[in-house]
Amino acid sequence: MIRVVVVDDHEIVRKGIIAYLQTDQEIDVVGQAKSGKEGVEVTLQERPDVVLMDLIMEDGNGIEATTHITQQFPSCKIIILTSFYDDEQIFPALEAGAFSYLLKTSSATEITEAIKKTYHNEAVIEPKVAGKWMSNFRSVEKKPHEYLTERELEVLLCIGNGLTNQEISEQLYIGIKTVKTHVSNILSKLEVSDRTQAAVYVHRNRLYQQK
Repeated sequence: MIRVVVVDDHEIVRKGIIAYLQTDQEIDVVGQAKSGKEGVEVTLQERPDVVLMDLIMEDGNGIEATTHITQQFPSCKIIILTSFYDDEQIFPALEAGAFSYLLKTSSATEITEAIKKTYHNEAVIEPKVAGKWMSNFRSVEKKPHEYLTERELEVLLCIGNGLTNQEISEQLYIGIKTVKTHVSNILSKLEVSDRTQAAVYVHRNRLYQQK
């Protein structure tokens, strides 16, 4: 049996969800709560496998409750079930440790299936939410040159200017062997095969304008 706690401040919604879940022989609703604070207390007392967590509630919101539960009872998996899918709710909830994220427009069957999948370590993310999450991930993903050290970036800009290793050594006042080491690291980090490709990378990414 999958032990579940339902946390939602709307009594009709909460009781409706519980009534449906109780018709499933694989699910046992062991507790319910009408606020974030109460949700934490019930969860820590009943030790469920999965918590269905609303986000916007009085007396402690779902994000705060999720943070407390994941810190004190990390084996419990939390499914956010909410009407909100704006950036200010999605990212903090997932960063707080929520395992799955559903909207209240989901059908009762979809919620039940999400509980079962979450229990078996398969995250379920509402498509609208997943799209926002991936867009945010791509926007913050570093470009290869951002992994270079300050000195490596200086050497890369010299390569972009067509300087030889000897010329780089003289311009930056570093040994030729050190230059070769930096060049090797640069090619590896940028995932390019030679100096020409590194120089092309400099100009494509307009690194001169960033320096």
